[in-house]
Amino acid sequence: METKKIKVMQKILDINDRIASELRNYLEKQGILYLNMMSSPGSGKTSLIEKTANKFKDSIFVIEGDIQNTLDAERLNNLGIGVYQINTGPFGGDCHLEAGWIKTAIEEIDLASVKYLFVENIGNLVCPAEFDIGAHINIVILSVAEGEDKQFKYPLAFRNSQLCIISKTDLLPYLDIDLKMMKDNIKKVNSQIEIIELSTKNGEGLSYWYEYLTQNNNC
Repeated sequence: METKKIKVMQKILDINDRIASELRNYLEKQGILYLNMMSSPGSGKTSLIEKTANKFKDSIFVIEGDIQNTLDAERLNNLGIGVYQINTGPFGGDCHLEAGWIKTAIEEIDLASVKYLFVENIGNLVCPAEFDIGAHINIVILSVAEGEDKQFKYPLAFRNSQLCIISKTDLLPYLDIDLKMMKDNIKKVNSQIEIIELSTKNGEGLSYWYEYLTQNNNC
Protein backbone atom coordinates (compact mmCIF):
# COMPACT_ATOMS: atom_id res chain seq x y z
CA MET A 1 0.00 0.00 0.00
CA GLU A 2 2.81 2.38 0.84
CA THR A 3 4.52 1.60 -2.47
CA LYS A 4 1.37 2.49 -4.38
CA LYS A 5 1.25 5.86 -2.66
CA ILE A 6 4.82 6.60 -3.66
CA LYS A 7 4.13 5.59 -7.28
CA VAL A 8 1.05 7.80 -7.47
CA MET A 9 2.91 10.78 -6.02
CA GLN A 10 5.79 10.24 -8.44
CA LYS A 11 3.37 10.20 -11.37
CA ILE A 12 1.79 13.45 -10.21
CA LEU A 13 5.18 15.14 -9.91
CA ASP A 14 6.29 13.83 -13.32
CA ILE A 15 3.22 15.33 -14.99
CA ASN A 16 3.69 18.59 -13.10
CA ASP A 17 7.37 18.83 -14.11
CA ARG A 18 6.57 18.17 -17.77
CA ILE A 19 4.00 20.99 -17.84
CA ALA A 20 6.41 23.25 -15.93
CA SER A 21 9.10 22.70 -18.54
CA GLU A 22 6.65 23.50 -21.34
CA LEU A 23 5.61 26.73 -19.60
CA ARG A 24 9.21 27.79 -19.04
CA ASN A 25 10.09 27.30 -22.71
CA TYR A 26 6.90 28.92 -24.00
CA LEU A 27 7.26 32.08 -21.93
CA GLU A 28 10.94 32.35 -22.76
CA LYS A 29 10.05 32.34 -26.46
CA GLN A 30 7.47 35.07 -25.75
CA GLY A 31 10.16 37.24 -24.15
CA ILE A 32 8.41 37.15 -20.77
CA LEU A 33 10.33 36.85 -17.51
CA TYR A 34 8.38 34.45 -15.31
CA LEU A 35 8.89 34.81 -11.53
CA ASN A 36 7.56 32.66 -8.71
CA MET A 37 7.31 34.45 -5.35
CA MET A 38 7.28 32.27 -2.24
CA SER A 39 7.14 33.33 1.41
CA SER A 40 5.36 33.05 4.72
CA PRO A 41 2.10 34.99 5.04
CA GLY A 42 2.68 38.68 5.68
CA SER A 43 6.24 38.94 4.36
CA GLY A 44 5.28 41.65 1.87
CA LYS A 45 4.81 39.88 -1.49
CA THR A 46 1.82 41.97 -2.52
CA SER A 47 3.38 45.24 -1.35
CA LEU A 48 6.49 44.50 -3.41
CA ILE A 49 4.40 43.79 -6.51
CA GLU A 50 2.60 47.10 -5.99
CA LYS A 51 5.90 48.99 -5.90
CA THR A 52 7.16 47.05 -8.90
CA ALA A 53 4.06 47.95 -10.88
CA ASN A 54 4.65 51.62 -10.14
CA LYS A 55 8.03 51.26 -11.83
CA PHE A 56 7.21 48.95 -14.74
CA LYS A 57 3.63 50.14 -15.38
CA ASP A 58 1.63 48.02 -17.85
CA SER A 59 4.31 45.39 -18.46
CA ILE A 60 3.35 43.34 -15.38
CA PHE A 61 0.75 40.62 -14.92
CA VAL A 62 0.14 38.69 -11.69
CA ILE A 63 -1.28 35.22 -11.09
CA GLU A 64 -2.52 35.36 -7.52
CA GLY A 65 -2.67 32.18 -5.44
CA ASP A 66 -4.77 31.85 -2.28
CA ILE A 67 -6.69 29.11 -0.55
CA GLN A 68 -9.67 31.43 -0.02
CA ASN A 69 -10.74 35.00 -0.87
CA THR A 70 -9.59 37.52 -3.48
CA LEU A 71 -8.31 40.29 -1.20
CA ASP A 72 -4.81 40.56 -2.66
CA ALA A 73 -6.11 40.31 -6.22
CA GLU A 74 -8.59 43.12 -5.56
CA ARG A 75 -5.85 45.21 -4.02
CA LEU A 76 -3.68 44.84 -7.13
CA ASN A 77 -6.56 45.24 -9.55
CA ASN A 78 -7.50 48.54 -7.91
CA LEU A 79 -4.09 49.83 -8.98
CA GLY A 80 -4.70 48.80 -12.58
CA ILE A 81 -2.51 45.70 -12.40
CA GLY A 82 -3.68 42.73 -14.47
CA VAL A 83 -4.53 39.84 -12.14
CA TYR A 84 -5.74 36.26 -12.51
CA GLN A 85 -6.96 34.64 -9.28
CA ILE A 86 -6.47 30.97 -8.42
CA ASN A 87 -8.24 29.75 -5.27
CA THR A 88 -7.45 26.20 -4.20
CA GLY A 89 -10.21 26.03 -1.58
CA PRO A 90 -12.91 24.72 -3.95
CA PHE A 91 -10.78 21.68 -4.88
CA GLY A 92 -9.25 20.66 -1.57
CA GLY A 93 -7.52 23.77 -0.25
CA ASP A 94 -4.03 22.86 -1.44
CA CYS A 95 -1.30 25.03 0.10
CA HIS A 96 0.63 25.44 -3.18
CA LEU A 97 0.09 26.13 -6.86
CA GLU A 98 0.83 23.56 -9.55
CA ALA A 99 2.05 23.94 -13.11
CA GLY A 100 -1.22 22.70 -14.61
CA TRP A 101 -3.21 25.43 -12.90
CA ILE A 102 -0.74 28.06 -14.10
CA LYS A 103 -1.03 26.70 -17.64
CA THR A 104 -4.81 27.05 -17.52
CA ALA A 105 -4.44 30.65 -16.34
CA ILE A 106 -1.92 31.53 -19.04
CA GLU A 107 -4.22 30.14 -21.73
CA GLU A 108 -6.84 32.67 -20.63
CA ILE A 109 -4.54 35.70 -20.22
CA ASP A 110 -3.68 38.24 -22.90
CA LEU A 111 0.12 38.38 -22.64
CA ALA A 112 0.67 40.70 -25.60
CA SER A 113 2.16 43.58 -23.57
CA VAL A 114 3.49 41.57 -20.62
CA LYS A 115 7.22 41.49 -19.93
CA TYR A 116 7.07 40.28 -16.31
CA LEU A 117 4.72 37.52 -15.19
CA PHE A 118 4.59 37.15 -11.41
CA VAL A 119 3.05 34.26 -9.53
CA GLU A 120 2.27 35.19 -5.95
CA ASN A 121 2.26 31.69 -4.54
CA ILE A 122 0.22 30.63 -1.53
CA GLY A 123 1.77 31.87 1.69
CA ASN A 124 3.98 29.25 3.31
CA LEU A 125 7.58 28.10 3.01
CA VAL A 126 6.87 24.37 2.62
CA CYS A 127 4.54 23.15 -0.15
CA PRO A 128 5.22 25.81 -2.83
CA ALA A 129 8.89 24.83 -2.89
CA GLU A 130 8.01 21.22 -3.70
CA PHE A 131 6.20 21.95 -6.97
CA ASP A 132 8.03 23.34 -9.99
CA ILE A 133 5.68 25.74 -11.78
CA GLY A 134 8.12 26.48 -14.59
CA ALA A 135 9.36 29.86 -13.40
CA HIS A 136 12.58 31.27 -14.79
CA ILE A 137 13.36 32.63 -11.32
CA ASN A 138 12.15 31.39 -7.95
CA ILE A 139 12.16 34.10 -5.30
CA VAL A 140 11.89 33.47 -1.58
CA ILE A 141 10.97 36.47 0.55
CA LEU A 142 11.96 36.57 4.21
CA SER A 143 10.98 39.50 6.39
CA VAL A 144 13.42 40.60 9.08
CA ALA A 145 10.73 39.93 11.68
CA GLU A 146 10.93 36.19 10.95
CA GLY A 147 14.38 35.83 12.48
CA GLU A 148 17.69 34.32 11.43
CA ASP A 149 16.73 30.65 11.43
CA LYS A 150 13.90 30.14 8.92
CA GLN A 151 16.24 28.96 6.18
CA PHE A 152 17.29 26.05 8.42
CA LYS A 153 13.69 25.13 9.26
CA TYR A 154 12.45 25.35 5.66
CA PRO A 155 15.60 24.78 3.57
CA LEU A 156 13.95 23.60 0.34
CA ALA A 157 12.42 27.01 -0.37
CA PHE A 158 15.90 28.55 -0.17
CA ARG A 159 17.67 25.76 -2.06
CA ASN A 160 15.19 25.96 -4.93
CA SER A 161 15.36 29.76 -5.23
CA GLN A 162 17.74 31.92 -7.20
CA LEU A 163 16.95 35.09 -5.24
CA CYS A 164 16.18 35.81 -1.59
CA ILE A 165 14.61 39.13 -0.76
CA ILE A 166 15.00 40.21 2.86
CA SER A 167 12.01 42.48 3.34
CA LYS A 168 10.78 45.05 5.85
CA THR A 169 14.29 46.29 6.66
CA ASP A 170 12.70 49.49 8.05
CA LEU A 171 11.82 47.39 11.12
CA LEU A 172 15.45 46.58 11.96
CA PRO A 173 15.83 49.39 14.55
CA TYR A 174 12.95 47.89 16.51
CA LEU A 175 14.02 44.24 16.40
CA ASP A 176 16.76 42.16 18.00
CA ILE A 177 17.89 40.78 14.66
CA ASP A 178 21.40 40.22 13.37
CA LEU A 179 21.09 40.97 9.65
CA LYS A 180 24.59 39.72 8.86
CA MET A 181 23.84 36.43 10.59
CA MET A 182 20.57 36.15 8.64
CA LYS A 183 22.40 36.58 5.34
CA ASP A 184 25.23 34.24 6.35
CA ASN A 185 22.71 31.56 7.32
CA ILE A 186 20.91 31.90 3.99
CA LYS A 187 24.21 31.39 2.19
CA LYS A 188 24.91 28.30 4.28
CA VAL A 189 21.78 26.71 2.83
CA ASN A 190 22.36 27.96 -0.73
CA SER A 191 25.74 29.50 -1.47
CA GLN A 192 24.65 30.54 -4.99
CA ILE A 193 21.52 32.47 -4.04
CA GLU A 194 21.48 36.23 -4.56
CA ILE A 195 20.23 38.44 -1.72
CA ILE A 196 18.53 41.82 -1.91
CA GLU A 197 17.58 43.76 1.21
CA LEU A 198 14.70 46.18 0.85
CA SER A 199 11.80 48.01 2.41
CA THR A 200 8.62 48.88 0.54
CA LYS A 201 7.82 51.27 3.40
CA ASN A 202 10.73 53.68 2.92
CA GLY A 203 11.92 52.54 -0.51
CA GLU A 204 15.33 51.39 0.68
CA GLY A 205 16.83 48.80 -1.67
CA LEU A 206 14.06 48.95 -4.26
CA SER A 207 16.47 50.27 -6.89
CA TYR A 208 18.49 47.04 -6.59
CA TRP A 209 15.31 45.02 -7.11
CA TYR A 210 14.36 47.02 -10.20
CA GLU A 211 17.87 46.60 -11.59
CA TYR A 212 17.70 42.84 -10.95
CA LEU A 213 14.47 42.57 -12.95
CA THR A 214 15.84 44.63 -15.83
CA GLN A 215 19.07 42.65 -16.03
CA ASN A 216 17.27 39.30 -16.00
CA ASN A 217 14.62 40.18 -18.58
CA ASN A 218 16.59 38.71 -21.44
CA CYS A 219 14.34 35.78 -22.20
